Amino acid sequence: MADHVDRVLEQWAERRPDLDVSPMAVIGRLSRLHRLIDAELGRTFAAHGLDKASFDVLATLRRSGPPPYSLTPAGLMRSSMVTSGAITQRLDRLEARGLVTRTPSASDGRVVHVTLTEEGLALIDRALPDHVATEERILAALSRPQRDALAEGLRDLLESLDGTV
Repeated sequence: MADHVDRVLEQWAERRPDLDVSPMAVIGRLSRLHRLIDAELGRTFAAHGLDKASFDVLATLRRSGPPPYSLTPAGLMRSSMVTSGAITQRLDRLEARGLVTRTPSASDGRVVHVTLTEEGLALIDRALPDHVATEERILAALSRPQRDALAEGLRDLLESLDGTV
């Protein structure tokens, strides 16, 4: 069955037969998938009063280790791969909602610990199963071996590009 990307490739083959546009088959589909997946995940996050950024911070804290589910802003940056400015904005919003607290370190006044509140923990624990169910629904057309092969291929691609793009 042909999709939009196949039609684009056919058009380029007609207009520029001298050019190998086969990379567009992968990149075009990844781009389209990104938009579709973001929209679907966004609906799941919104059902819990969250957005992608808020979910990312809460989930990063939740998986960071045993209670009290705490990291420094630098630790959050490394785990979520965003800039310090983005982390600060996210934390401001989450703290205002009572989902995280920021506490100065007792041993080093320059260090702040970001910790999930009880409300933040309860929210991420409610949202996470729905998030995973949404991802499962998105991937339902693929068998387990297809998922594994795709995950491995994408990991290889990401590792090859890490720090270069």
